[in-house]
Amino acid sequence: MAQNVLAVYPGTFDPITLGHEDVVRRATQLFERVIVAVAAGHHKKTLFSLEERIDMCREAVKSYPQVQVESFSGLLRDFVVSRGGKAMVRGLRAVTDFDYEFQLAGMNRSLMPQVETVFLTPSDKYQFISSTFVREIAVLGGEVTKFVSPSVEERLAVKVRGLSVPG
Repeated sequence: MAQNVLAVYPGTFDPITLGHEDVVRRATQLFERVIVAVAAGHHKKTLFSLEERIDMCREAVKSYPQVQVESFSGLLRDFVVSRGGKAMVRGLRAVTDFDYEFQLAGMNRSLMPQVETVFLTPSDKYQFISSTFVREIAVLGGEVTKFVSPSVEERLAVKVRGLSVPG
């Protein structure tokens, strides 16, 4: 484990999935401290509010004392630098993620050369999971048990019921 190194794992986490949780677990094996940085989502329409997403993330990482959950808005660079981050963790699910993530890592390196981007792949059983797919499945009445924790599944069910249009 890298001594005294803080890593930031940014994302929208709408909602946090078992794939995200797996990346957090892997990051805790590499870094002394990890911040799960929940984006305010000004550029994305989210299903869950920022507060709900923070709560779900805190619930998901509560067994890791070295992990904190914080929100950020504005440039990720400013957040990472203000926290003294030395690494940024990014999850890679498939080749389709790589091109975007590679470009993003290059841009981040130009904005903050002192911070390394570390790509982590989730376990095989989580490689295909995305928050977008989970939301779509839940809204269409499908089963999401294999993709999210029970507490997130419960919140999704409540949220989806609130979106239902009587018939």
